[in-house]
Amino acid sequence: MADKIHMNVVFIGHVDHGKSTLVGRMLLDTGNIDQHVVDELKKKAADMGKATFEFAFVMDRLKEERERGVTIDVAHKRFDTDKYYFTIIDAPGHRDFIKNMITGTSQADAAVLVVAAQHGVMAQTKEHVFLARTLGVTQMIVAINQMDATKPAYDEATYKKIKDDVTKLMKSVGYRDEMMKFLPISGFKGDNAAKPSTNMPWWKGNTLLQELNNLVPPKKSTDLPLRWPIQDVYTITGAGTVPVGRIETGVLKPEMKIKFMPANVIGDVKSIEMHHTQLLKAEPGDNVGANIRGISKNDVRRGDVAGPVDNPPTVAKTFDAQIMVLNHPSVLTVGYTPVFHLHTAQVACTFIELKKKLDPKTGGTLEENPQFLKTGDAAIVKIQPTKPLVIETAKDFPQLGRFAIRDMGQTVAAGVCIAVEKKEM
Repeated sequence: MADKIHMNVVFIGHVDHGKSTLVGRMLLDTGNIDQHVVDELKKKAADMGKATFEFAFVMDRLKEERERGVTIDVAHKRFDTDKYYFTIIDAPGHRDFIKNMITGTSQADAAVLVVAAQHGVMAQTKEHVFLARTLGVTQMIVAINQMDATKPAYDEATYKKIKDDVTKLMKSVGYRDEMMKFLPISGFKGDNAAKPSTNMPWWKGNTLLQELNNLVPPKKSTDLPLRWPIQDVYTITGAGTVPVGRIETGVLKPEMKIKFMPANVIGDVKSIEMHHTQLLKAEPGDNVGANIRGISKNDVRRGDVAGPVDNPPTVAKTFDAQIMVLNHPSVLTVGYTPVFHLHTAQVACTFIELKKKLDPKTGGTLEENPQFLKTGDAAIVKIQPTKPLVIETAKDFPQLGRFAIRDMGQTVAAGVCIAVEKKEM
């Protein structure tokens, strides 16, 4: 495990475009799950009237998901290629579950965007692409899936048309050619997943497995102080309190004293593990659980961030942010209080000042102190969290300075933190 580079890859895309099926197929074809597991799931799927869902079931462990055939929470699964050791994050496509998708995507080093060949770009495809860009995902593999279902099957013209549509969409949010890779695939049939397809003689490019091996590992921010956003906290018999989350910056080691903010509690790291293996240290990108002495389960919760005692995470009284309004039904004014999603936190925050409206293309100021903002506007604003929230400037800690703003079941805006007024704890 230690000799391979670790990367997190998230599978995103519109509901029913075949993300979970593709992930299941990749795990099977690379020997990361056994055929008998898929056979069992195939029988279970058929019994539930969900034939063809067997691969999806590999990731959709929750009973409710199996019954609805929809991915709800973010599932993590280990996946090895000959070159890398991946944690696959299967993010929900269904719009009700987008807050989980944001958590998954903010942890990813790269994304596989799954677009069904017969449906093309859908509402969620757009939202996921925008969020991936805002949340800092710079490497995107676009798998144009369900090629076996095009009319005629495996049709090159259909693939080309969808590829053009997705390219336009991605360029509109700032992806450049070198950040995107495209390929035609059938997750269900296995064409071009881990093995080249015999059904698409016109395709001379890579398989998904080859594209995953071509990803470039991100530079690890080990030189920065520790920042460890907490996703869940467990009480494990015999071990005690075990917070779980992905290390964003710095290094976590046993025997360290760490401070959780905004909880404002200090604990000692007893041991660290990832995928049931003990680690001597955890670095950026590692999804770990650590046994912490000196804190109870109720002291720390999802959204808290751990850091060194002498350089704890910053809790904001207010912060200035540069935002882009993506999709708001009317206008956004002072006093507006939507929910901000950043790292693993979800906190309602109030717009207390609209400082300036910017030209999205040049970044120049268009208007000082505008009265309102609408869809398509870029702006600098001042924000006040309604409860304690850890946020850092994107300049110092990019991973803890990016956020999405959600309201009325949709992402209305996204942005980055440019200055923080500290809250005295």
